[in-house]
Amino acid sequence: MADAALSSEEILETAEEVLRRFGPGKATVVDVARALGVSHGTVYRHYPSKAALRAAVTRRWLDRAHAALPGVAAGPGSPEERLRGWARALFTAKRAKALDDPELFATYQVLVGENSELIGDHLSELESQLASVIASGQADGSFRGGVEPGVLAHAVFQATAHFHDPGYAGEWSRPTAEADLDALLDLIVQGLARR
Repeated sequence: MADAALSSEEILETAEEVLRRFGPGKATVVDVARALGVSHGTVYRHYPSKAALRAAVTRRWLDRAHAALPGVAAGPGSPEERLRGWARALFTAKRAKALDDPELFATYQVLVGENSELIGDHLSELESQLASVIASGQADGSFRGGVEPGVLAHAVFQATAHFHDPGYAGEWSRPTAEADLDALLDLIVQGLARR
């Protein structure tokens, strides 16, 4: 592959393949360059360090896994429907990643642990999406006011952690998982509802 024609996306795709093959503990920038047929200096021109490359791979993975969420938060339907749909979409995305490719999911958990600032920003984005749904519910009177939407969004996100925090991934294949999430969402919506 010609160095000049190499795109960041090609590097990230190859880095993901290398991580899958060697695991996060053994995968190197040299391995990525070798798989691309270029010098490791070429990879470093796009990503100045191994940490930067791994952070970019992590960001790409998170963005792909959660690509549908902004549309659900801003989409049609009542605020209650959007809140429920958003939480279900997040759970569905996380569960698919964990159960469909457990080895790659485990690799990404290592990468996530290395990128706490990136993860903090990502979680803030997710909570911001929830806050927009809650704010719209407060504006139309379906959710009670008096509490900042961001505070409520944080509480909802924490309350639903069992269905999106990778620490609980081992429980996501339980036959009752979806019903358990729906029961929790019933409770959350009742708590948010205008009285």
